[in-house]
Amino acid sequence: MALPKDPFILLSYINTQLRDHYKDLTELCKILEISEQDLKNRLNIIHYEYIPELNQFR
Repeated sequence: MALPKDPFILLSYINTQLRDHYKDLTELCKILEISEQDLKNRLNIIHYEYIPELNQFR
């Protein structure tokens, strides 16, 4: 599956997936077969970082 290229659409997609389907970012990345660090880097461009306690990017 190709992830959205636009970082704001990616943010929305990932946070929705985390909220609705996955217990944490590691599980999401494993199932979607994507690099956790690459995802974090892509969302850091728009100044969002993963908050484990909330299981979302903020």
